[in-house]
Amino acid sequence: MDGTYFGPRLGTKLLILMSVAMVAFPWFSYQYLSEMEDFLVDSQANAQLLTAEGISTLLNGRTDLFYELPLSPEGYEQLYAHALETPVNIDGKPTDWEDVINFSVTFGASDAGPDANQFNLILGEHNGQVYALMHVIDDSLVFRDRDILRLDVSDHARITFTGLDNRIRRIVIAMNEPGVTSAYTMDEDWRYAIEGDSDNRVQGFMSTVDNGYLLEFRVPLDLFGSTQRFGLAVADVDDPDTREITSVTGTLPSAGREAFGLALLKSPEVLQIIEGLGYSGANIQVIDDQRRVRAEVGNYRGAGPSAAEGAFLADLWFRVVRELLEFTASKTNPDAEEVVVNRSLDGVPSTQRRWTDEGEIIVAAHPIIADEEIIGTVVLKQNTDRILEVRRDALLRVISFSVLALLVFVLLILGFSVRLARRIRKLGAEANSAIDLYGRLRASEIRSETRSGDEIGDLARSISGMLTRLHQHNQFLENMPRTLRHEINNPLNALSTSLQNLELEESESGREKYLEAAKRAVLRIGMLVQNLADAASLEEALESEEFERLDLRMLVENYLVNCRTAHPDRSFEYFGTERAAVVAASDFRIEQLLDKLIDNAIDFSEPGAVIRVGLASNSHEITLSVSNPGPTIPADSLRTVFDSMVSVRANNPDNRLHFGMGLYVVRIIAKHHGGSVQAENLPNGRGVTIRVTIPLEHEPRAALAAAG
Repeated sequence: MDGTYFGPRLGTKLLILMSVAMVAFPWFSYQYLSEMEDFLVDSQANAQLLTAEGISTLLNGRTDLFYELPLSPEGYEQLYAHALETPVNIDGKPTDWEDVINFSVTFGASDAGPDANQFNLILGEHNGQVYALMHVIDDSLVFRDRDILRLDVSDHARITFTGLDNRIRRIVIAMNEPGVTSAYTMDEDWRYAIEGDSDNRVQGFMSTVDNGYLLEFRVPLDLFGSTQRFGLAVADVDDPDTREITSVTGTLPSAGREAFGLALLKSPEVLQIIEGLGYSGANIQVIDDQRRVRAEVGNYRGAGPSAAEGAFLADLWFRVVRELLEFTASKTNPDAEEVVVNRSLDGVPSTQRRWTDEGEIIVAAHPIIADEEIIGTVVLKQNTDRILEVRRDALLRVISFSVLALLVFVLLILGFSVRLARRIRKLGAEANSAIDLYGRLRASEIRSETRSGDEIGDLARSISGMLTRLHQHNQFLENMPRTLRHEINNPLNALSTSLQNLELEESESGREKYLEAAKRAVLRIGMLVQNLADAASLEEALESEEFERLDLRMLVENYLVNCRTAHPDRSFEYFGTERAAVVAASDFRIEQLLDKLIDNAIDFSEPGAVIRVGLASNSHEITLSVSNPGPTIPADSLRTVFDSMVSVRANNPDNRLHFGMGLYVVRIIAKHHGGSVQAENLPNGRGVTIRVTIPLEHEPRAALAAAG
């Protein structure tokens, strides 16, 4: 690379700022219109709320209209069966579904891959019959071979439900060819769907379309029992030779559970009450306390643009300007409907404004009460077309008064940009001078803009901190060859000497001695490489691990039992809290942390020494401590002892291999759990204590994540 970088220059960015100014300044002039609009919208919102209150009054006390449906189990898909005025002709055509076609629900992700299928589902109910229309996306249709008994070796649909006897039942809808389908009752798991009994209760018809097929069928509602729980799934077979199932897409996204949904029937009684109360530009919904739509009438969408050319152009200009102004000025809430419904079900009538593709609407909701309990809510949505017409005329006049203010603002932006560019160039020059042409650091920090309180100051401090970390890293890299050479040369010399002596030694006992020394030298080199590999991959491995609730006191006590067996030449004592100490942690990593702490304590203690392990807690955190008698840590190394490949205690009673990686691993694991580590010498130079502090489980999870 020649050091030339391409991107928008400051002049280009200035033009962008000026473009933003062209929108921002008319916004200030636009505020008096917003005040007028707020008054009109508030008036309309109050009128809507009064209307919703009147409708709710008609439904107050009518528990019979709300409690005849079963409750929806948490986590299951709600499958709405819309009330149909007439029965559906089972012919594999969507012509009978025109009134509810917009309520189609899609299952299966379109970007899940070439082997995953997808289907759209509409459910309806009429006279005790549940009707379904499934549009299955499938580029390769494989029909059932009549000569093959198995029912799962072709494209087919599955119905899973709880029957009248509260037992799980399964039905396969098989397709031999386009036309009438066959239904079979399956008593076994889907994996053993070899054959089944014909079931005439389910009648269906399949027809092909360009991108798959349409499956239309009906099922008696009483087939699903009193719970009305059922699920639908589509099995896709692409290869007519192997006839293996490529994918199964169901109505329940959660894996590992029965694919039950809930057939929710919209109430015709409620619909009959409210259908005469609707009016132009308004939508009325009655929602029960399970947030299920029980009835719905009307449409809040506007009548569309005027046919007159002049009105159409004015409306188009208004829409363009409105989009620019309301990009920042919009007072609408995209979650308005959910907020209003939640407040109403909590007993608080409320209104909100929401912006849609069709325009702005006002959402009002009033609770429905029976026996001092909230059993549902009336939601009334209405557009603001009339208000927008008034605002449109005034808006066109506002634009002309904004030009002067725009010019002043552009001058201010220009002056600010010049000053900003000068500061950035100064910061960039100092940052470039900190590193020479060969990549060597000339300075470990920068001074320009580091005391500024704005974003440039933040950037300067970030660059300075980065240079400091790079300096520390360079020092680490400079020290690493020397450290590795020292750690590897000793076992290499031992290996070389042992091999030389092995050639000269004639006695079997002598050869065995030198062979054992060579094996130990190879083992030491292998341990060094393994420690380096473990430390290098540890942080990456920790990222994919999940925490669970863990009693740290019980884990430590069980761990010490194993230590006493594995290290009989050392004594292990526990002290501290006897109560449960629950933390959010990975038990494997906590044991790995204990391994490193105990190994460190053993390395620097003599046989027969007492190693003390303790737990101390307060209201927020718990501290794990491991103490061992032995050599102390120099005072100036107490903070660096947790860095990689740092070993500052030269006296090792057992002359065991020690690479300075154990405490580094301890620090990484503690940091991942939102904790910290520290080392301190025991009084009178009698040994060392390592302390690991971890937040207790009731601490906010966000704090754990931030610390990790």
